Amino acid sequence: MEFTQGVRFDTLGLLPEIMRALQKKKIEESTPVQAGCIPPMREWKDVIAKAPTGTGKTFAFGIPIVEHIERGSEETEAVILAPTRELALQITGELRDLCAFLPGIRIVCLYGGAPIGRQIEALKKRPQIVVATPGRLSDHMKRRTVRLESVKTVVIDEADRMLDMGFIHDVTRILDKLRSRRNLGMFSATISREVMDISWVYQRDPEEITVQAKEENKPDILQYRLEVDQSEKVRTLAQIIRAEGLERVIVFCNTKGMVEMLTRLLQFEGLDADCIHGDIPQKKREAVMARFRRGELPVFIATDVAARGIDVDDVDAVFNYDVPQENEYYVHRIGRTGRAKRHGVAYTLVSDYPAKMRLDNIAKFTGNEIRSAHLDENGRLVKE
Repeated sequence: MEFTQGVRFDTLGLLPEIMRALQKKKIEESTPVQAGCIPPMREWKDVIAKAPTGTGKTFAFGIPIVEHIERGSEETEAVILAPTRELALQITGELRDLCAFLPGIRIVCLYGGAPIGRQIEALKKRPQIVVATPGRLSDHMKRRTVRLESVKTVVIDEADRMLDMGFIHDVTRILDKLRSRRNLGMFSATISREVMDISWVYQRDPEEITVQAKEENKPDILQYRLEVDQSEKVRTLAQIIRAEGLERVIVFCNTKGMVEMLTRLLQFEGLDADCIHGDIPQKKREAVMARFRRGELPVFIATDVAARGIDVDDVDAVFNYDVPQENEYYVHRIGRTGRAKRHGVAYTLVSDYPAKMRLDNIAKFTGNEIRSAHLDENGRLVKE
C-alpha cells in the first residue's frame, strides 16, 4: 500500500498518555509512514515499510510498541535493532519522549563501545523495551544478561544499512532465538534482495507500506555551490554562517584529519564549533552529539560515517566543506536539513577542478539543481 499523506493522531484512537506526549511535542498530524504502519502494528501484523530517512519512522513503530506493553510487566516485550549506536541512542530518546506520561515503562539502550557492566546493571531493572545494535545484543544473549523469552514485537530499523554493514548473521541469530515473537516490523529506505530474504523467512503475510519521495515528502532544500580558493574556504564558511544568521549547522569533511583541522580553525574564527569522527572516544562523541541535539552547539563538524544516525529536525543548513567522494553521500548529507516539512539549505565549497567535476556529476546523478552563489565585496552572500 502506498501512502502520500498522514492523518491526525486524534483519529487513531491512541492511549490518552500517548496523545499527551504528542501534544507536549506539538505534534498533531502523523507522517505517511506513521499513518501506514501504526494501525497494522497495533493489530500485531507484520510490516515491511519502505520510507525515506527523516519521515518519522521511530513513532511509526514506537507508538504500537508502547501501547502493547503490559502495565507493571517485568519482562522484555519488545526489541528494536538499529545499525549504529548513534541511531540506537536517538531511537531511545524518542521513545522516552513518547513515554513521558507512562513512568512505568522502562527502556534500555545496548551498544558497543560502552562499558558492558553499566548495561548489565540497567538490564537488572527489567526493561520492557530493549533498543540495541545487533553485535552488543548478541554479546548480552551469550552472557545471559538479557532475557528475551517474552519478546512479542521485534523491529529492524534501517534494515538495508544494517545488512550492508555485515550484521545479517547477528540479525538472523537473534530472530531465531525470539520464539514467542508475535510481529516483526522492518523499516528500510530501500528494499534490497537481502531485506526481502529476511522478510520471506521471518515475516507472515506482511503489510507492505511504501512512502514515495513525492513532492510533499521530498525535503525542501535550496542547494548552492561557491567556487573559492582553498585558502579562503574557512573564512567563507564562517562569513556565511554569520551573514545568514545560522544557529545550527552541520559541516561535512571527507577525512578525520580535515574534521580536526577545520574545528580548530573555526574556533579560531570565534565560532562555537565541535566535531566527531571515528577516532574520538565514544563518551566524548555522545557528549558532543547531545550538545548539538539540545541546540547548545551551533557548528557541528563530522565525517560521513561518524554522522550516521544523527537525526535533528531543525538544522538550519548543511555545508559540504569537501565535495563528497560518493554521489549517495551528497544525498545523505543534505538530507539532514529541510526535515519535518521545514525549508533547508545546503552549501558546497568548491576549490579545484576535480571537485567541480565531481559536483557536476553529483548534480546529474541526483537530479538536483545546485545553483551558484558568491560573497560580494562586503562579505554578503549573493545567491545567483
